[in-house]
Amino acid sequence: SNRLKCDSKLLVNLTNAAVYHLFTLPHHIIIIILHLTTLAASSPSIDSCFVYFPVQRFLDARMFATCSDDCSVQLWDLRNLKQSICQLKGHTNWVKNIEYSRKSGLLLTSGFDGRVLTWDINKYMEDGCSHESVFHTHGLMRTRLTPDSSKMVMSTAMGYLVIIHDLDLSSMSEDLKYFNAANYMRSYHIEQVNPEQDTDSMYFRLPKNRVEIITDFVPTENYWYITSLQVHPQGWCSLSRYTSPDDDSEWTCVHDLQDTSKPRPSVHGRKMPPHQTRPRLTHFIEEANVGRGFIKELCFSDDGRLVCSPFGYGVRILAFDPKCSELCDCHPETPVQLYEVKTLVTHADTVLTTKFSPIHCMLVSGCLSGKICFYQPAL
Repeated sequence: SNRLKCDSKLLVNLTNAAVYHLFTLPHHIIIIILHLTTLAASSPSIDSCFVYFPVQRFLDARMFATCSDDCSVQLWDLRNLKQSICQLKGHTNWVKNIEYSRKSGLLLTSGFDGRVLTWDINKYMEDGCSHESVFHTHGLMRTRLTPDSSKMVMSTAMGYLVIIHDLDLSSMSEDLKYFNAANYMRSYHIEQVNPEQDTDSMYFRLPKNRVEIITDFVPTENYWYITSLQVHPQGWCSLSRYTSPDDDSEWTCVHDLQDTSKPRPSVHGRKMPPHQTRPRLTHFIEEANVGRGFIKELCFSDDGRLVCSPFGYGVRILAFDPKCSELCDCHPETPVQLYEVKTLVTHADTVLTTKFSPIHCMLVSGCLSGKICFYQPAL
């Protein structure tokens, strides 16, 4: 794998712009570029066509949803980008994530107001679309659904992940009405509440919408800003990138999301906390920590065997082991370091985002100065 060669090709280079996000359609690569106060979307199959929208999530081949720092969410149709289909209002702070549950037909959004909202966009009326607040916690950063919508994964600015197992969005609001992860973690760390006397412990045993809080990270500090979060294409694990509060350390790690019939109450003599069923951390690696203060968006390949992570002025391709095996074929007993397949340095500024093509053997990266590079294996 160290002999892997890649050709890179610069397709877009904008001045006074920064590439923050890359998203994909089933048949195109969609490039999201922050250009001054707006975002531009482009595809290699569309000749120099730029459309200024903060794209976040495609619902199908034509419809996509956007979220914004103005607290709003909008739905668009690619066939007519002059005007949005509708605008959804309900958040009170920047909206940072959009997910779509095909299982329930609900749009899911989360923002810096700490709330996760669901929207039934099929019942949109001229006077708006009703929403329901299904979860709330302080320090919420990112929210993802597994591909089958059976789990919701959330990252926080307080050093832990929250998983909702056996997800049922129709009853989540009522099931978790009085649960706040931040308040629970505060009482667990500071007040040292006895788990047997803790009223929140019931939420860790619910038959549906069961809460689990993941706290095993490397290094073993209690406080991290988990700013980037992705879920494996098969929903097997989560991929997160996090920094220390003073920005002097940056790491990427993988946590196993799969359920098990045999929880492990202790590992190597260390008792698991009541909010975590077993050790979840499987892989980790330290990052370059270049471009402090900026969020770096990493990604999985379409088959889930590779990870691409921004690394200084380039990208780093990582794998679970030297054979680029599936996670299920190389699941370690204890956390191990991710294997570095290849490092590619092609930018002149900090890389902020990466994305694999869903259909081609292609990788794309975007940097702070507006350059976008496409990579393909060189035979």
